[in-house]
Amino acid sequence: MHALIEFIPLVLFFAVFKLVDIYWATALLMGTTLIQVAYSYFKKGKVPARQWLFFAIAVILGTLTLVFHDEQFVKWKATIIYAVLSVTLLSSRYLMGKNLVKQALSSVLNNAFEAEQAISVPEPLWDKLNLLWVAITAAIAALNIYIAYSFSLDFWVNFKVFGLMAITFVSIFVSIIMLYKYLPDEDQPKTDDSKLT
Repeated sequence: MHALIEFIPLVLFFAVFKLVDIYWATALLMGTTLIQVAYSYFKKGKVPARQWLFFAIAVILGTLTLVFHDEQFVKWKATIIYAVLSVTLLSSRYLMGKNLVKQALSSVLNNAFEAEQAISVPEPLWDKLNLLWVAITAAIAALNIYIAYSFSLDFWVNFKVFGLMAITFVSIFVSIIMLYKYLPDEDQPKTDDSKLT
């Protein structure tokens, strides 16, 4: 559900682009990103660093787009965000010893299955998943800027909204398939206390 909420600014960006133009859409994107930051602050009492980063990039590139009346700036937003994510996933794992994909997916899976203890997944698989997401985010960063400068503005906006959503959901689906055999069986009893004596 949280992932879907993060796509709301993109959907609104698409709608306003189609109804008005890229500049109104950019202004709306900046506004909705600010609303997301405010929502996180008032609901949770803090704003995740990732959300601050997205907001800062949206404001900087959005402002440049509006001031110079040039859509080239806003086209770089997705490339910068996904490149930063790719570098962060890679450096966190191999420089700081933290697997951010493991942290994120473990939390989601444990909540989804209401597991009493952490779902056990081999570390090599978590490393594969981390590298998979490094590759995915790096590929998105490159693909976004390639499409931005090789195709029409209209085609790029369609890719930014529907293409990025599709790539994200397919990537999540692939990750779940890779983890599937380690997920708890919902029909399996949680304890052995029910054994007959």
